[in-house]
Parts: sequence; C-alpha cells; structure tokens
Amino acid sequence: MLKTLNRKIAVLLWCIAILYLFFAYRLPSYAYVPIDSNALPIILGILLLVLSTILFFGKGDVENDKLNINKTDLLKLLGVFLLIVLYASFLESLGFLIVSTFFIFFCSYLLGYRKHVINAVIAILVPLTFYLLFTSALQIRLPQGVMPF
Repeated sequence: MLKTLNRKIAVLLWCIAILYLFFAYRLPSYAYVPIDSNALPIILGILLLVLSTILFFGKGDVENDKLNINKTDLLKLLGVFLLIVLYASFLESLGFLIVSTFFIFFCSYLLGYRKHVINAVIAILVPLTFYLLFTSALQIRLPQGVMPF
C-alpha cells in the first residue's frame, strides 16, 4: 500500500490535515462578523485533505524512491523553516504588516530572487492588501503589534 514515497508523504499530510481540522473546528465563534474566524482554517484543512488524497492516488514514478536533496537545497529548506518559526514568534508582538513584509522579502531573497526593488514593492503591497481586505471587507482583526492602526 505504501510502496512509493508519494504515498508515504500523502498519509503524513493526511494525518496533519485531520489534526489541523480538529483544532480549526475548535476555534471560538464571534458575534457580528460576516465570516467567522474558523472559515479560512477549515477551508485550508479541507484543501490539504483533498491535495494529499490526490497525491496518494496519483501515479508514483518508482517504488522505494530515494529522497535526494542537495546540501544547498537543504539549507534553503532549513532557512525557510527558521523564517516560519520567526514569523510565528513575532507576529503578535510586531504585528501582521511588519512581520509579513520582512517574511516575504527575506524568504524571496533566500530562495534566490535578487531584484531587490521589485521584491520590496511586492513584500509591502501583498501584506498591505491582505490587511486591508481582512480588516475592511471581512471585518477580521489581524495582529496590530506596534502599528497604531
């Protein structure tokens, strides 16, 4: 049943999705908001379930695939993991806008994108757009941190 690496990874992702959905359904409900706080986590959990199921039933190339990762690629993966940990650590204290801007900029730089002006513009515009969308249209509060708005 679990002969290919794709199937093994799919089962792991499926277990993560089930655990994620369990906690997503336990998020508290809030009154007077058009979309509740658990809507996006539930959608993401279901999407992870669907994609891991597609991965499981997809065609695997070779049985007992070996996982070969270059040293530079492994360092990039560890760097992105470290950035995610730092993002989660500083999100509440510094706020969504600041932390997301730094995360997008440095993650893009770490993964090899070297056009700094375009990278900076995107790193500022994307979090600002999401912040305005969530706070204005959806009326969902994101962490402010040190920002006054």
